[in-house]
Amino acid sequence: MEGRKVTLKDLAVKAGLSVNTISRALKDKEDISATTRQMIKDLAKEMGYVGNALAGSLRSGLTRTIAVIVSDVANPHFGIMVKEIEKSARKHHYTIFVINTEDDYEMEERAIYTAIGKNVDAIIICPSQRGADNIRFLQRNGVPFVLIGRRFTDEPEFDYVICDDEKGGFLATKHLLDSGHKRVLFLNGPNRISSAKERLEGYRRAHEEAGLQVDGELIVEVGATAGDTRAVMKQLIENKVQFTGIFAFNDVIAWEAAYVLSKFGYKVPDDYSVIGFDNIQSRIFIPFQLSSVSNSKGKMSKRAVDIVLHKINHPQSNQRFNEIIDTKLVLRESTGTL
Repeated sequence: MEGRKVTLKDLAVKAGLSVNTISRALKDKEDISATTRQMIKDLAKEMGYVGNALAGSLRSGLTRTIAVIVSDVANPHFGIMVKEIEKSARKHHYTIFVINTEDDYEMEERAIYTAIGKNVDAIIICPSQRGADNIRFLQRNGVPFVLIGRRFTDEPEFDYVICDDEKGGFLATKHLLDSGHKRVLFLNGPNRISSAKERLEGYRRAHEEAGLQVDGELIVEVGATAGDTRAVMKQLIENKVQFTGIFAFNDVIAWEAAYVLSKFGYKVPDDYSVIGFDNIQSRIFIPFQLSSVSNSKGKMSKRAVDIVLHKINHPQSNQRFNEIIDTKLVLRESTGTL
């Protein structure tokens, strides 16, 4: 059969049964005996037969696929999140496919068009937030979707599931201040991103509660491009900007910052304490043990799948989903905690 796909008719000829009997057996219809069903399944496997999912979707109206659109799948945070989404979707007999946007607005637009063009049943998207038009298009199209990790505070009709970014920023900064670090450098993400804005709010609240002024010199926006953090840290050290604690927008930025400090002969945590965000080391072992804010990637991912499945199964529902998952601080060696 090599060179062409095996069909139901091929199975029927080989088994000496009708195409209808073969089809019903493969669907586990009970009017076909268990013995015959198993025989036909074994034959299908032997001959290399795979059912036509497209034909099935035309009958049911569902493709049982969910598109997951993220900004940077190379970031372990998104890699873990995608894995958790896939695991949750699989339990409901759904398949996912992933599209990377590199946080680019036009690539995000193409990703949305691609996903809709493939007739996905729903979309889970971490938006680039370079504008809301792409998400408004999704809403007009009618495909079920939910935002994950980021939200548009001025667009409450966009359903989302995020972590408590403000609390996470507060907990990380408070710990550093309470540990005696009066000058805490905040290496933040791009200010257009909701999570960056909200983590900054937490950073400011921690200073306010400690009775300390926020020094704008210590709030530095870091780009998403690889190497940006290293260039920023090098410049800060060479300019002799004073700080002893670092709170980073994510773990990748924190690791890069610690790397630059080591290149200048400084030690973490002896000379500087560093805290990241995402708690990637909850899933991946890395010798440099980084303190980090846990954002419950598993819970966020599961809720995102639950939300789109609710929308798929209840298309007339007007229920809104604006969900915030709790965050907590996990202390490790980078802040002197073993």
